[in-house]
Amino acid sequence: MMIQNDRIAKGEASNLSSSIVATLKEQIIHWHYPPEHRLTEVELCKKFSVSRSPVREALRVLATDGFVKKMPNRGYVVKQHNIDEIVELYEVRLALELYAVECLAKRGPLNKHGKEDLVKLKQTWTGLLNGSFKKAEELARLDTLFHETLAHAAGNKTLLRHLRTINERLMLFRMIDFDKADRAESTCRQHLEILKHIATKDPPGARAAMQQNIDEGRNNVHTAIKDALARAYSMKT
Repeated sequence: MMIQNDRIAKGEASNLSSSIVATLKEQIIHWHYPPEHRLTEVELCKKFSVSRSPVREALRVLATDGFVKKMPNRGYVVKQHNIDEIVELYEVRLALELYAVECLAKRGPLNKHGKEDLVKLKQTWTGLLNGSFKKAEELARLDTLFHETLAHAAGNKTLLRHLRTINERLMLFRMIDFDKADRAESTCRQHLEILKHIATKDPPGARAAMQQNIDEGRNNVHTAIKDALARAYSMKT
């Protein structure tokens, strides 16, 4: 009975830790904390109404995933990407997605429901272009889904895994980007252009359309970083 109770306790602590990780990761991604913001065990225990054990485990996980870093004798601080790191993420994302659309345009979707998924993407973005615009956060999530669906259809699981990791860190910048006038309309047209070149088996055209789409977001990185920092410090105060 004692062993069983111990397993239950460990399971509950693990669930609490996972919940704390998910919440903090979401807040860090959305820049609720400025760079180098200190996260203390005491504050987090109060915040989540838990003991220190799940908090310590959550901080270890976040450090391993690169969302926080451990400081000598200072606990943990939030690790936000600087502008050079954000640009690098966009560059890696571009390389991955150019390869994905080239594969799709050359040989078509490889996964079971790939063709149906591409048809659904066309319907979604045609509908958005015709007036059913969403809020910036929903557009950012739909945009992320568009690109990850293409990667999934290309059939490369490793590529998709790396793309999802990058997209997780770029979510806020997508949201800021979609706050700009006419960005939603231009994105709709670019997405439909990408799909058109995939359907007509035009790899160079698909690559060019994808490059234009990603470059438009990457070119706004400097402004997006400033906006993100302003949000983070305003929340802090």
